[in-house]
Amino acid sequence: MINLVQNLEECWYLSPPWGKEIPPLSVNLLERAYVTTTKSFGYCCGVEWLQDDWSYAVAVDNQVVYTSALQLRGTGKLQLGIDKPVFTLGQKVVFRCNQDVSKLRIVQGIHLIDDFWTYTVEWVSPALTECDGKLITSGDRRA
Repeated sequence: MINLVQNLEECWYLSPPWGKEIPPLSVNLLERAYVTTTKSFGYCCGVEWLQDDWSYAVAVDNQVVYTSALQLRGTGKLQLGIDKPVFTLGQKVVFRCNQDVSKLRIVQGIHLIDDFWTYTVEWVSPALTECDGKLITSGDRRA
């Protein structure tokens, strides 16, 4: 007998949330960028797929500003002296978790934290519930 829940979870983890092609980034990782809301320059230290769009993390002075592409202007200049991340957005990776489901996941976010690259993947599929005729998914599913 086929385990339909396990098959659905395997398809879920291997189906990127942005569709067939990864939408282009407005600002690349480690690129110097101007944040229009704070009127300051920094460099892109992270990007993550959230709420159907890319969310950017920009290191400005001693803080990190989270913003959308509409509030960023890239300069094309890269921050030197920092190694590039090992994995790329959209890449399939093996994620070690304590579940019996497929461990293959898609990288949906990359952040530089304390000189180490960290990656965001979904570690559990959404719990689907219906409210007022609309399908709602659970929130904290990412690691």
